[in-house]
Amino acid sequence: MSAVAVLRLPLAVDLSGFVQLLQRMQVPHRVSEEAGEQVLWVPDSISEDVRSLYERFPAGDPEQQLDIPAMQVPMQRPGFVEQLRHSPMTALVLLLSVIVGAVTLLGDNLDTMRWLTFLEFRIAGEYIQFTPLADSLAAGQWWRLITPMLIHFGFLHLAMNGMWYWELGRRIELRQGSINLLGLTLLFSLVSNYAQYYYGGPGLFGGLSGVLYGLLGHCWIYQLLSPNPAYRLPRGVLVMMLVWLLLCLSGLVSMIGFGEIANAAHVGGLLVGCLTGLLGGVYSRRKLAV
Repeated sequence: MSAVAVLRLPLAVDLSGFVQLLQRMQVPHRVSEEAGEQVLWVPDSISEDVRSLYERFPAGDPEQQLDIPAMQVPMQRPGFVEQLRHSPMTALVLLLSVIVGAVTLLGDNLDTMRWLTFLEFRIAGEYIQFTPLADSLAAGQWWRLITPMLIHFGFLHLAMNGMWYWELGRRIELRQGSINLLGLTLLFSLVSNYAQYYYGGPGLFGGLSGVLYGLLGHCWIYQLLSPNPAYRLPRGVLVMMLVWLLLCLSGLVSMIGFGEIANAAHVGGLLVGCLTGLLGGVYSRRKLAV
């Protein structure tokens, strides 16, 4: 089911009422922001009906009983290929994570993994000797500040992080574009990795989870300040991830066999994500008010 841009409107136009009308009618749709405009996408087969509906009810009409048979279609999710086409940066980050997982044997190949860890290391008998971060940076190995996000320890670790990055990353990419998603991902990785190093000391850590908490905080605060369909997370998702964070901080998760948890990375990612969500939400709200 191909989607087409049925409306292109200035950011100052309040589209929320019409979007709510589409939701009540179970019309498949999404809203993106492109080149200073908000764009409404719907299936090609009902694009003319949606355009006609907007001409009649641009602000939505909760009382009006509408009879448009062509639009009474069940809510359908776009196919996987179409989702990939609209989320190339999300897919690229996940592809890189899978490739790194393969070449590092999900953390078992230390010779390969040491090129991507936050601190370079070498094995000396039964001990791991870490190279100081300043030495690695002086040698030009700046990628180490970011690449730990691609390292995963075990299939479950990669699968769970990949699933949540796919869910949250696509939302940001659809709403704010691929470049913004890349910038946020790199920022959240940098902050969460350094937070883990600063509070946890030298060690082997990795995974997208710090980035995920950054994406979560970004969507959460942005949605509070500038509501939009893309960032409307189910309340259960937000509660579950925050409860999981608290359980990890309590030490209970490690006690029941999940291994060491990079708690500082999670907290650091969440805090910087809330900050970017605050800045982005305020900026979007001011643009809509102009």
